This record gives sequence, C-alpha cells and structure tokens, in this order.
Amino acid sequence: MAVYEIRKRGNTVYDNKTTKKVFAGNVPIGGGSDITVQSMLNVPAHDIKGNIAQALKLQNAGCDILRVSVPDKEAVKTVEALKNALKIPLVADIHFDWKLAIESVEAGVDKVRINPGNIGDDEHVKAVAKACNNKNIPIRIGVNSGSLEKHILKKYGSPTPQAMVESGLYHISLLEKYDFNNIVLSLKSSDTKRMYDSYVLASEKCQYPLHLGVTEAGTENIGTIKSSAGIGGLLLRNIGDTIRISLTDDPVKEVVAGKRLLKSLGLKKGGIRFVSCPTCGRTSIDLIGLAKSAEEKLKDTNKDITVAIMGCVVNGPGEAREADIGIAGGKGCGVMFKNGEIFKNNIPEDRLLDELIKEIEKM
Repeated sequence: MAVYEIRKRGNTVYDNKTTKKVFAGNVPIGGGSDITVQSMLNVPAHDIKGNIAQALKLQNAGCDILRVSVPDKEAVKTVEALKNALKIPLVADIHFDWKLAIESVEAGVDKVRINPGNIGDDEHVKAVAKACNNKNIPIRIGVNSGSLEKHILKKYGSPTPQAMVESGLYHISLLEKYDFNNIVLSLKSSDTKRMYDSYVLASEKCQYPLHLGVTEAGTENIGTIKSSAGIGGLLLRNIGDTIRISLTDDPVKEVVAGKRLLKSLGLKKGGIRFVSCPTCGRTSIDLIGLAKSAEEKLKDTNKDITVAIMGCVVNGPGEAREADIGIAGGKGCGVMFKNGEIFKNNIPEDRLLDELIKEIEKM
C-alpha cells in the first residue's frame, strides 16, 4: 500500500500518501515527482509529416508527455517517425488490438495506453505485460465512464465513482496477475463531479500514479473551466501525478492551459505569475488593456517572479504586497512598487508598462 507522509511540491507542503514512481522514458510520474502535462496529437494517424509538425509544436509549447493514436499496423510507422523527431516521451494509444501494443513497444514507444480487459484472453494480456516489462515501459489503464464493463454497470446501475474505481482495479488485477506493476491509472468522465469523486476514491484504494483529466470537456473556454475545477481541486488535495486538459481545439492550447493551472497552484516554477485587480469605480486608467498587454509582452519571460497590475494607488501596493514587483494606476499616471513599497512615482500612463518591463529585465 501507499505510504502516508508529508511531502512538498513546488512551494507548497501537503499531507497525503505517496504513489509508486514510474518512468515514461526519462520523465518520472508519481512518487512525489513534479506534475507532468500531457496532450494528444489530433492529426490523422497515417499523416507522418503532419504528426511530426504538430508534435514539435507541442514539444516547444512545453508538453511533457505526448500521446498518439495507433489504430492499425500502418500507424506504427508514425510512431517510429515521431520517436526519431522528438525529445519528449511518446505514448501509444491502443484500443482492443494487443498486437499493436507489442509492435509499438518494438517501435520504441515510451508508454502504452491500453485496457487489459479489452484485448482478449489471458495470453494476450500476458504477452503485452511481458513486452512492456522487458523494456520497463509503463501501461496506462484508461477507464472512461462511457465504456465501463457490462457486469460492473449492472452491479452499480450507472457509471458511479465506485463503478469507475472497481473497473480500474479490475484492469489492474489483470496486469498484476503477470507480475506487472508499472502502471498508471486514469478515471475520466465528462462529468466533473463524477471524475473528482472517482479520483478521490481511487487515491484511497490504489498505490499507482493517477493521470487526471475531464474527458470530452468541450471547447477552449468551457473545457478549461471544467478541467481546472476538477483537476485543480484534486491537485490541491495532492491527488494526481500527471494531467491532461482535453479541449476540442488545437492541442497546444491544452498544454498552455495545463502549465497555467500548475503555476496558479504553485506546482510549477518558471514564468511570471500575474496578480491583477478586477477594477472598480476608483480605476482611472485602462487597467484591463494594461494587464492584457503585460501578460502578452511578458509571456516568454522565464523569471520566477510575481508581477502585480493594480488599478488603485491607494490600495494597490498594499493588496499586492506579496508581489515581487508591480504597478498601480492613478489619474493619467501611476506608481511602481516592490514588495508593497513604492519606489517610483508619477509615471505617465503610457510609460507604465515599458518602465515595468525595464525593471523586470534588471531582476
């Protein structure tokens, strides 16, 4: 069983049990490792050039682990090409065909996503477990509320959290039967509350690392909100070891959203953290435009600092005193402060952002 301990992630200390550590390539998952952000390619599986181009964009955006669909033997060629082009670990997404899992392992994939209960008899499960064990490749079991086993659905009547976890433990038992324990578990649902409750229950019953996600979450806006609620809530309880924010959009947006979520929870260092007030009747500068411009111009700055963009000289520096540096607007001008202390006064509004950037570059 997992061990109860005090552990630290980022700048925050949590009480919870640690999970087993596994490796996708050279990237650790679980065991107190940093949370990793995953995404999945959505280019047709046989389009090798298109998959490589998208994969490189995701890698450059900061994707830690990348998944690719392997629907048939022809798609294994895409796996081989991606492995030659990428520096980040690659996961083969397999449904039903156990032979494709073995061929993907032989092609050099770093992790396999497959459900042992869906690939036929015990000999198929044994063969996949042996192939992955031989190369120390983890298997992610992917339980989905929309595709639970019939006997489990009959028992619970619907895809309840208890049903989801029982399905996960069932698939785990099929692998453990052949001494395979290099496992990651996911329990995804498009219902955020069901997903949340499933992972909470799984964390009490399972020692394996958990891959968090709200499946079929929707388009960028609603999908990001649903995912942040479910994934963020779990991470605040120190539940979860790797995440994907699933969006009906460019997968690069999934990576950006995932990185931002981790930063907002203090689980990822590097890059600026922004603090800005929602404005009120005292605001006499274009704070909304200023904040958006600051975020855009500083998006690639990799300094581990907090920057405040505040609308009121009276309250701004005090409310944002924990920021490393910030600006606060007055009537047509503003001030600059560090750790709540003003050190520059009467900066013209049209110079505020430029002056702020100059100071940040000195830090």
